[in-house]
Amino acid sequence: MSTAGYFVDANLFLLLVVGTEGRELIPKHRRLEKYTAEDYDLLRDLLSRGRRVFVTPNTLTETSNLLAQHGDPERSRLFRMLRLIIMESAEVVVASVEASANGAFERLGLTDAALLEVATAETPLLTVDFGLYYQATITKGYDTAVNFTHYRNL
Repeated sequence: MSTAGYFVDANLFLLLVVGTEGRELIPKHRRLEKYTAEDYDLLRDLLSRGRRVFVTPNTLTETSNLLAQHGDPERSRLFRMLRLIIMESAEVVVASVEASANGAFERLGLTDAALLEVATAETPLLTVDFGLYYQATITKGYDTAVNFTHYRNL
């Protein structure tokens, strides 16, 4: 599937940042214990099918908070990598009042509701969260979200 790019949920964006800084860091980050270096490779492969990575400020904030849970000396390296990836990404702002008006806000929270507001067939959401994936597909169509877990299981 060729797209303009993908919006990426916070869990996968965390994997992207940590894996890009160093694949050996993936098993060291406590929030990535479910992921492997091969998952990072798969993520990079999927993202390469689009022209850009799209993010929301909410996703970046959540990712930053998850990175902060990692200790130094790697934490500083991870934040430098986050900065570089942010510079290469396309940031799309969704007003919190708009995201909180989304019907899924009460179940999924602000970050995921903002992603639901921006996901389209041209810029689908790449997520590992089945609830978020399901919500995107039933409210916006099957071509607006990609379930990363499906690719992991192939």
